[in-house]
Amino acid sequence: MKKFNSILFLLLVFFVSVACEPNNPFGGPVYDVEGNLSKDRLIIDEFLATAQIDSIYRYHDPTGVVVIVQEEGLEDKPVSGNLLYINYTGSLLDGSVFDTSREAVAIENDIFVEGRNYRLFQFTLGSSEAISGFNYGFRNLKSGSKAVLIIPSPWAYRDSETNERIPPNSVLMFEVEFKGME
Repeated sequence: MKKFNSILFLLLVFFVSVACEPNNPFGGPVYDVEGNLSKDRLIIDEFLATAQIDSIYRYHDPTGVVVIVQEEGLEDKPVSGNLLYINYTGSLLDGSVFDTSREAVAIENDIFVEGRNYRLFQFTLGSSEAISGFNYGFRNLKSGSKAVLIIPSPWAYRDSETNERIPPNSVLMFEVEFKGME
């Protein structure tokens, strides 16, 4: 019985140690958030050193998201739970547009999708209804603002390969118009 209890104890220790490791429960490699943020920080710094983006000020969020305010809104900043209404155009840092809420921009950039309803995008701040970078960026904007958000890959689409226009681990740029909130 002692030997059985010893084996049970060793198995328990093994399973607890395996269960407590921060690994991917589905197998395969774990996404390296900190490593990708470090790489993206360099890419963003290099981009901003030469990018000609009109702004009244820039805010570097501790998350790594950069908010470049082009027109300051007159309303309040949102808080978690507010429903936000925005127009956006998403592009890679090379300027290639991959998505937009505006039909004319989609047509102009040859990404128009027949049957898609191009309209204001809405999401609840602090929810998973949008990429994390939107949550981090919009909490720093007043309603009515126009801005550019530079979003590191961990707060966008990470290493996903589901959108052919967005390579894995891409830093993204969104031109946004914060139209209002509830």
